[in-house]
Amino acid sequence: MADHGEVFTPLWIVDAMLDLVKGESERIDSRFLESACGSGNFLVPVLIRKLATVHARYGQSDFERRHQALLALMSIYGIELLDDNVAECRENLLAIFADYLGIAEGEPFHTAAAAVLTANIVHGDALTMTTRTSCPVPITFAEWSYLGKGRFHRRDFRFDTMTKMSSFGEEDTLFADLGKHEIFTPTTDYGTLSVADITGGGPAGD
Repeated sequence: MADHGEVFTPLWIVDAMLDLVKGESERIDSRFLESACGSGNFLVPVLIRKLATVHARYGQSDFERRHQALLALMSIYGIELLDDNVAECRENLLAIFADYLGIAEGEPFHTAAAAVLTANIVHGDALTMTTRTSCPVPITFAEWSYLGKGRFHRRDFRFDTMTKMSSFGEEDTLFADLGKHEIFTPTTDYGTLSVADITGGGPAGD
């Protein structure tokens, strides 16, 4: 812990910080990236807030509730140096998601959520923007969007490319301006995906 300077922020401080961006933290598709996510101290409360919005808006439709909840999870990203923290962060987020939907391991939405978290919570170094694998490679993140009627879209982008953008405005967030720059093209475009397609996997983190 001391070797890596781990600091565990108390929940009341996390909530106070998230209240500073309350509208964004409660918006289902607003993207959050924590560059040193640990076990999910910030990301878990963000997901809880997003799922509360999902329930308020889509609680009467189980179909939309499930798909919007998955979109909420898709909007959360993390980078972490320590592999045990990566595993714990993924587990913590998956537990919150599964508990909200009342699903168990092996069910399609549970498997899809696990696949999303494998892609979104990366074992890497935010400073070098590379993975913490035996042969480090540039970190990539999946841009997920919900197209409606149970269909999603996934495009992968290199993290180092996204950080070169210099045209962010106050309203912009992760991936927000990619479409305006020809050089910011995805490394992979998966096209439209169903929940079943997402459970089938694809290139993702370790």
